[in-house]
Order: sequence, then C-alpha cells, then structure tokens
Amino acid sequence: MSPLLAAPAPLDLTAPGALDALRRAFAERELAVEAFLAEPRRWERLAGDVAALLARWPEPRRRPPLFGMPVGVKDIFHADGFATHAGSDVPPEVLAGPQATAVSRLLEAGALLLGKTVTTEFAYFAPGPTQNPAAPGHTPGGSSSGSAAAVAAGLAPLALGSQTIGSICRPAAFCGVVGFKPTYDRVPRDGVVPLSPSLDHVGWLAGSVEVAQRAAATLCDGWRGLVTVPSRPTLGIPEGAYLERMSRGGLVSFRVAAARLLAAGFEVRAVPAFADFDVIEARHRLLVAADAWQVHERWFARWGDRYHAETRALLERGRAAQPSAVAAARTGRAALRGELEAAMAAHGIDLWLSPPALGPPPLGLAATGDPVMNLPWTHAGLPTLCLPAGRDAEGFPHGVQASGRASEDEELLAWGGALAEALRR
Repeated sequence: MSPLLAAPAPLDLTAPGALDALRRAFAERELAVEAFLAEPRRWERLAGDVAALLARWPEPRRRPPLFGMPVGVKDIFHADGFATHAGSDVPPEVLAGPQATAVSRLLEAGALLLGKTVTTEFAYFAPGPTQNPAAPGHTPGGSSSGSAAAVAAGLAPLALGSQTIGSICRPAAFCGVVGFKPTYDRVPRDGVVPLSPSLDHVGWLAGSVEVAQRAAATLCDGWRGLVTVPSRPTLGIPEGAYLERMSRGGLVSFRVAAARLLAAGFEVRAVPAFADFDVIEARHRLLVAADAWQVHERWFARWGDRYHAETRALLERGRAAQPSAVAAARTGRAALRGELEAAMAAHGIDLWLSPPALGPPPLGLAATGDPVMNLPWTHAGLPTLCLPAGRDAEGFPHGVQASGRASEDEELLAWGGALAEALRR
C-alpha cells in the first residue's frame, strides 16, 4: 500500500482532537502529495473558523448538514479571503471575482474551507506538481488533480472540482475515489474561472458515495432528495467505436468490473452507441477551443507570454474556429443527449456503464492522461458518477462511471451505494 494513502479525513473538525489529527496528517503527507496551495497560517485560520462555527451553531440538533466538514476548493473557484491563481502565472488580481455560489453554499451548510487545491493551468492540460497518492510517480489526472489527491490521501473527505472534458471522473479513477459530475448547469458556475462556459460542469470528489450525496443536497439546484428507486438499475454498456479507444488492459479491467456487477445481480446489456464517435470528439474539442478563446482573448492579449504552450495552442485553435462550425457543435450537444436518452428507453436501461479512462494512470507528471472516455457524457451534459473498482492486474486503481438521464442526478446517486458495494466485492 502506498505510504501516501491513509484513513479518510475526519468528517467534523469541531470534534475533539479532529483538527490536531488533520494537522498531523498534513505534516505526514501533504509535502509529498502537494494537493493544496501553500497557506502559511492555515491551522491558525482553521482554529478560528472552528470556534466561529461552534459559536454560530452551539446546539447540535440545529446544526446544518455539512457542519464541521473540511472541504478542498479547486483553485478556479473564487473564495473570500483566498487568491485565485487558476494554476497559472497570470496575476491573481486579474482573475479576481466574487465568491462562487458553490463555495457559499458549502460554507452556509457548515463546511470549513480547508484550502485551495492544485489545478492544471486554467483547468486545461498543463499539469501542476500534485502526486497520485494511490500510484506514486503516476499522474493523478487533471484538471481536478489536487482535489482528487486530497481525498485519496485522507486530507479531505470532500473537494470541489470541475469537468469540461474529463476533469472529475478521470482523476477520480486514477486516485481511487468517488467523483460526481452533475447534469450541466445543475450547480451554478458563477464565481468560477471558466474554460468553456458551454461545457464546464461544477462537481466534486469525495471519499464515499454518502459524502457525495450530502454534497449534492447542498450544491444542486432544486434537489429532490434521494428518491426511491428499484434496488438495482439495469446497466447498458455502449459497445462500438467508443470502447475501441480503450487500451487492452483498461478494457480487461472494465469487463472484469462489469462482470462483478453482473454477478451481484445487476442486469448488464450491450447497447450499440456512438457510431460517429470521432465526430462527437471533434465537435467537443472545437467547442472547448472556441469558448476558451472568447474567455481568454483579453487576458491573453496582455499576459500571453505567461501561458503554457499547451494552453496557447488551444487558444490559437479557438481563434481560428469558424462561427458556423461552432454553432453546429452547440446544436450537436443537444442532439447527442436526445440520442443517448432515446437509446436508454429503447433498450430498457436505467444507466450507462462505461470506463472513466483509457487504462491505468500514465507514468510521470508531465501529462494528465487522455479524457476521451469522459468526453461524450460531458458533451451531452448527463450526470455521471465515477466509482472505484479496485485495482487492476498490475496493481493500479481503476474505476467505472455510471451516467443517467439529464436532471436525474437524484436517481443516479440513489443507486450509487449499491453499485459501490458490488464493486468492492
């Protein structure tokens, strides 16, 4: 077992000894993991925050649902009292803005802001220094690298992330934690430095499905509670061009996980899907580039020499994008959602089951891995839950992702516990 893995972080920092225990965990592991941005007086601040929380809600029976829970916040979310760097060398005052609604909702629910987590530059591909606690020497994924690593290392039970292509579900799989990407726009995106407003999703990484559910009840607009669902959903595997992208070992691991679910009593069906997968991928990547250019044009004109080459290349593609092609890409998003939900109805499935990565986390920190297996679910804006599925034949963590119908986040998370339990066997 990796020395960077440990017991989960405490769920309530107001409990006796919890803050000291977390401080010791940071001293033992954070220097090696580098999940968080440095904060010189973190523990003095948190001690004050704990005291203020107890003073605000002295009666246990009146305390809000996330009372005392330490949370990491990806460094593209504005949070009062914290600079936002977005993983870049652009001066933080240029990026500054009002606190994100997602952060405000967590704090109002009693959460304690543990700190900002490392992200790739502007939540794209240029990686930060974060190590993968579950596979040292291998990428933790991106762009929510710090958030996934913080949860995996037992430094936070919950951390905000975002996904524009595969930035929640891929790091969740690589680090062996739970990741949840809600339906597009189910969680407000204001106060978040955007990459592609058409595709950016606010989501989170968590140490368990139960913590992910608690976060959803706080963060999602119009949350209906964990609705009553059949004990086991019928699962559909999207066979065809999509799965053909998998590495050989990655596909074997996914089939093993699917067989485990089948043995646990889930019905698993093969469903033809994504016959035009290359077109979907090209459409998505075009839209990311075009949106990113619109977001960054003004900043890039002044600070372009501080951008990583990978991000500069994205912006140049966006600058050259033809408006008619971009408009067609936007139309294609809605069409794909309709096609996927029609296929669910036609084949009698409740959830899609798919792999969240091509294979195990790649060696080294120079790249974050290919997000293509997450791309169609992000493009369609469907809610997606990534669950750990143990370790592959070489000892690396891997996962599966389940995707539901748009706005049925409650149903997806309600099924999450049964799926997670079956995958642990």
